[in-house]
Amino acid sequence: MASVTSLTAHVHQRLADALSAALPAADADVDPLLRRSDRADFQANGILALAKKAKANPRELASGVVERVVTGDVIKDIEVSGPGFLNITITDKAIVENLAQRATDPVARLGVPFAESPGTTVIDYAQPNVAKEMHVGHLRSAVIGDSVVKILEFVGETVVRRHHIGDWGTQFGMLIQYLIEHPHELDHEESEVSGEEAMSNLNRLYKASRTLFDADEAFKTRARRRVVDLQAGDPETLALWQKFVDESKIYFFSVFDKLDMEIQDPDIVGESGYNDMLDETCRLLEESGVAVRSEGALCVFFDDIKGPDGNPVPLIVKKSDGGYGYAATDLSAIRDRVFNLKANTLLYVVDARQSLHFRMVFETARRAGWLNGDTKAVQLAFGTVLGKDGKPFKTREGETVRLVDLLDEAIERASAVVREKAQDLSEQEIAERGAQVGIGAVKYADLSTSASRDYKFDLDQMVSLNGDTSVYLQYAYARIQSILRKAGSTEPAAHPELELTDAERALGLHIDRFAETLAEAAAEYAPHKLTAYLYQLASLYTSFYDKCPVLKADTPAQVENRLFLCDITAKTLHQGMALLGIRTPERL
Repeated sequence: MASVTSLTAHVHQRLADALSAALPAADADVDPLLRRSDRADFQANGILALAKKAKANPRELASGVVERVVTGDVIKDIEVSGPGFLNITITDKAIVENLAQRATDPVARLGVPFAESPGTTVIDYAQPNVAKEMHVGHLRSAVIGDSVVKILEFVGETVVRRHHIGDWGTQFGMLIQYLIEHPHELDHEESEVSGEEAMSNLNRLYKASRTLFDADEAFKTRARRRVVDLQAGDPETLALWQKFVDESKIYFFSVFDKLDMEIQDPDIVGESGYNDMLDETCRLLEESGVAVRSEGALCVFFDDIKGPDGNPVPLIVKKSDGGYGYAATDLSAIRDRVFNLKANTLLYVVDARQSLHFRMVFETARRAGWLNGDTKAVQLAFGTVLGKDGKPFKTREGETVRLVDLLDEAIERASAVVREKAQDLSEQEIAERGAQVGIGAVKYADLSTSASRDYKFDLDQMVSLNGDTSVYLQYAYARIQSILRKAGSTEPAAHPELELTDAERALGLHIDRFAETLAEAAAEYAPHKLTAYLYQLASLYTSFYDKCPVLKADTPAQVENRLFLCDITAKTLHQGMALLGIRTPERL
């Protein structure tokens, strides 16, 4: 089945046709500026500007449009308001028929269309560091990135995931040298070790090697020599480096599994993945004059980026000692993503504090011709996770909060909420639902805030059944499933011939906006627009449920139609929550 034309699109087309007829001399693409309204179902505000341009009287033009608009099937009523606004009311029949088309979409997309001209987006998100514990700072990149991937794929974009893990650098000299001198520290069968044990092994090794490095000059010299061997590609050194990477991946995968996120091994292309390109990247930048030598380093300068002393702050691509900076790796990654992966868009879900670095990297790539009119790079910069006190989230001892501890506490709190409400759930089901509700709560709190803003991490609020929380949405979904089970109907029938109450109309009109909301969220990389839509959907459903008896409605047809409204609401909630990476349990 083709996608379903939204009621907004229907009305927009009717008004545009009538406007073109009333203003024959106007441009072909006259826009009525349609929006949802409190005074009617829609309001058109574009006539004032069009009348001004055509030197016409706005109210007369509005009246001319009203005369020419086709009404009866979709538009029930249209009237002129104020200086030339149009208030439009939709027929009940059109609302129900539109929802019925969405409900019967055979590909289960609720009639949501694919984007008109999808491309290929490479999205760089969820970037932990090898041999280091994931902390609260890693949460947002993973959660926001995962949702953006799902939304983009749903609207038809080809998405290539990239997890640019920190797996290279001087600290590995110290770790590898220690492992050479204590050879059995990481010996085990991979299947025998949990994520927590893997991290514990790495922490132990890091602390022991650091202590030795700081206390023993001879070991420090050997460790530094080992960095040179690593960078030169010495086979023994690389094999031991791989051990650290593999041990870290056991840990990463366990954390992502707890976050209910799927991370595929081939998508993990860390800093080391671009080593072979670094020399050529530097050569291309220097030969083209984009980068110049300054005090022995290879640098890119910018007119508008200066330090506190007024001197230019360069992007250092290659240091004076011959080592490569992050810029060389990031620029090599851009070359790979543009020329090998054929990306139209490069999307980086990275902390806002790195904005200057990425601004410089993107500008350098533009000057080199790697980014142009066909390919754009965007940093989806996110703010900081704050504690209840409004300061960056720390433990009582002032240390960074471990991500695993945070998630475990969320699951524990959510399990208590589920247990309190549960009527017929076993202990296993309570544990399972507790994980789904707890992880959902953490994700939703993150995603319901615009990515660029900081947000407070408040577990009491996150697992509350009241207010703008995922738990509220999950309970709305579970409540609908309970009603549908009681009704016993497999696929409730829609009844377009019935008159709708105000609560039914409000719910139906909001469901119709799902496709438009998704298109906006995809275009702007804005999951928070989807969360706001879903919260309003659950709120409108609650209002409908309070005002409109479902199983005890007046007539069998009304019972069926209200069950149908319940069902299409549940399908929309389920699909929307899935795009946020949040589960919707059938029973809670």
